[in-house]
Amino acid sequence: MQIISVSDFHIGKGKFLKNGQLNILEDFFEDDRFAEFLEFYSSGKNYLAKVHLVLNGDILNLIQIDTDGVFTHIVDEDLTVEALRKIVKGHKLFFDSLKEFISTPNKKITYIIGNHDAAMAFPGAQEYLKEVVGENLEFGFEANIHGVHIEHGHRFEVINTVAPDKYFMDGPNGKRILNFPWGSLFCISVLPKLKKDRPHIDKVRPLGSYIKWTFFHDLPFFLKMTWIVIKYLWERNRDIYTKQNRNFRTTLKLLKQITIYPRYEKKAKAILKKNPAIHTVVMGHTHVQEWRRFPEGKFYFNTGTWNDIPSLDAGLHDSNTFLSYCLLDVHTGTNTLRSGKLNIWHGKWRPYREEVTTN
Repeated sequence: MQIISVSDFHIGKGKFLKNGQLNILEDFFEDDRFAEFLEFYSSGKNYLAKVHLVLNGDILNLIQIDTDGVFTHIVDEDLTVEALRKIVKGHKLFFDSLKEFISTPNKKITYIIGNHDAAMAFPGAQEYLKEVVGENLEFGFEANIHGVHIEHGHRFEVINTVAPDKYFMDGPNGKRILNFPWGSLFCISVLPKLKKDRPHIDKVRPLGSYIKWTFFHDLPFFLKMTWIVIKYLWERNRDIYTKQNRNFRTTLKLLKQITIYPRYEKKAKAILKKNPAIHTVVMGHTHVQEWRRFPEGKFYFNTGTWNDIPSLDAGLHDSNTFLSYCLLDVHTGTNTLRSGKLNIWHGKWRPYREEVTTN
């Protein structure tokens, strides 16, 4: 069986807004190539093959979908379904390709929930997407498939996660709403304002290096950014729907992770050590394609992203796009890995290039 994992598409409402203006919050422009990608793995020699597609988190950018031009952190099930309708309308080909893929023999899709699409935990959101794509669609925060552990990876960052028992909270009018972590609140309240001036600010890795660069080379923007962030922190500290996540212990963890970025290969190694039945760990979230080989034939893969990756030389405003994905061939009888690859999709003329392979 083939397991294909992709992540971090950050799909929004589409390239253009109703008034014809460019949507600066849209990150995904590869609908055509994704449709070709799925066609390749569901036709020809792959038509009858067992293929399990895993959409490994942040596929949809639900935290940056506005309602009549207003961004809100008060997100309930109804608001989420309405946001999904806008996304589906803006990316019809993308969702049609998922529907076509899942309708072919021996094909299955699992949607892993990340931090940008946390609202997919609402049952109504899942039911709506099943209506659009097909019933053979599963949802979860992780997947364990024949010895392969797949999760988005945001839970390892305090700034991007909350405890499972605090995932939802009571909102206005008794409705159940999402209890957003600080990272998501920042994306909702601050990033749309900053992206008006610097559209690629949320894509630069590491962000800390870019902030330092602005201090020395783009001081007016640095000062504007500082004022927006200070104002945001003051407002959130007074908001009854976000204040409960602010305490001394959490603040210390946030400060530590801002300066020391989690090493995901170490997290993967810990998962492998904890469960001997797992031979491969696949994550996303970092937008960086990477892999590690561990003793006893065990592996870690990170799928990267299909979005633009700006150059760390912010003055160049340059970027690269790698349509990267993880392809695993698993023996379902013995739960062993036949081969694992990180590939770059190129299109029909030359389907893919192998970046790394376990063979």
